[in-house]
Amino acid sequence: MDDDRGDARSWLRADAADEGAFADLALVRTVAEHETADAADVLAALTLLRHIRDELAGWEPRLIEAARAAGVSWARIAPALGVASRQAAERRYLRGRPDGTTTSTGEQRVRAERDRRAGDRAVVRWARDNAVLLRRLAAAVSVVDGLDRDGQRSVDDVTDALGGADSADLLTPLADAGRHLRESHPELADRIDRVADHVHRARHEAGS
Repeated sequence: MDDDRGDARSWLRADAADEGAFADLALVRTVAEHETADAADVLAALTLLRHIRDELAGWEPRLIEAARAAGVSWARIAPALGVASRQAAERRYLRGRPDGTTTSTGEQRVRAERDRRAGDRAVVRWARDNAVLLRRLAAAVSVVDGLDRDGQRSVDDVTDALGGADSADLLTPLADAGRHLRESHPELADRIDRVADHVHRARHEAGS
């Protein structure tokens, strides 16, 4: 038993990255199963277990993203995560997904994603409710010429979107064209700015 405990202690001093998470876990279990393990072994094992837990938690969102990229539905992911519904699976993913900050919590990420989606839906509704306004504006932009190459490309993008069925698809190309129209066609740029204000307001009100 003493030899086993000595082996565990020497491993606990080793670099965890060299051993791998599963080898780490097996050796932590070795310490946990020794009823006579001394305090130094136990504390070292607890510290290592915390690092293992953090590493494993980081794997889950990456695996979920890989599954989604492969076309797996949330309904099929749910039982693999041990949850009952697709909503619970998606919520678990959002809670565990890193967002590039050190201050947001899992629940904050869930709320942020929910607000973002609500905002997107509100913007689409506004665009469809104001389809006539958007299409008239897009038609006016589509006949503009004499711009530089990037500006003319943005006008062409508006023209392409104008031929589509969904007026919401006009919002992004209109916003891009507005930047190029500021000097040569300020009135059109102002109209696009007013649309952007409406879009911002719709998104803000949906998340409030």
